[in-house]
Amino acid sequence: MTKPHCGVIEQKTSGRMTHGTRSDAKQKTRDRLRLCTLFLLMYALCWQFDRACSLSAGSEPANTARDGQHDFDFEIGTWKSHISRRVHPLSGSTTWVEMEATVVVRKVWNGRANLMELEADTPTAHLEELNLRLYNPQSQRWSFNFATSNDGTIAPPMIGEFKNGRGEFIDYEPFNGKTILVRHLLTDIRPDSHHFEQSFSADGGRTWEPNFVATLTREKD
Repeated sequence: MTKPHCGVIEQKTSGRMTHGTRSDAKQKTRDRLRLCTLFLLMYALCWQFDRACSLSAGSEPANTARDGQHDFDFEIGTWKSHISRRVHPLSGSTTWVEMEATVVVRKVWNGRANLMELEADTPTAHLEELNLRLYNPQSQRWSFNFATSNDGTIAPPMIGEFKNGRGEFIDYEPFNGKTILVRHLLTDIRPDSHHFEQSFSADGGRTWEPNFVATLTREKD
C-alpha cells in the first residue's frame, strides 16, 4: 500500500496574492492540513485492515502443538486386505506367500484410540490379530499394542506418529536370538485405500527389509 503524499501544495505568484486576503491564505493552509490529517488517518485504518486480513489468511503460530488424535479417522470401517508375506525374514530368502484378510477398525474414545482386528487364512493356519492404538496428547504420538490369538499376550508397544500424510511406528523386538528394529509404515492414504508395510532392520535402522506388505481396499456398505 502506497503512503499518501502530505506536503502542502506550493503556489507561485508574482510577489503577492492575486486573489483573496491574507486570512484567506491562512484558511486554505488550515484546510490543507486538515485534508492531510484525514489522508493519514485513512492510511492508518487501511493498513490495520490489510494486516488483519493477512493474519486471518495466514498460518497458525509456529509453536502451536499438533493435535493428532484423529489421525486414524481415515481407517475406521471394514477393509479387504491383500497381503504378501516373506516366509523367512532376514535370511536372504526371497520366498513370499500371498493371502487375503479382513480388517475391521473401530473408533474408541471419539478417535483418541481405536481397535483393529485382522483375520486371515494363511497356507498353514488361521491368523487372528488385535491392535489397540492409543494417542498420547502430551507427546502427540501413538502407541501400537499388538496381540494374537495364538498366545493371548500383548507385545511391547510400537511408538510413532503421522507426518505429511505418512504414518511411521517403530520398536525393538527379539528375533532369532537378536534384538532388531521393527517398523510399520502407513502410506498412500486415500479415502478408500491405503498401503501398509512391515520391515525389519538388523543394523540399527541403516537398512530395512520388508516382510509383510498389504494393500487395503475399503468394503462398501
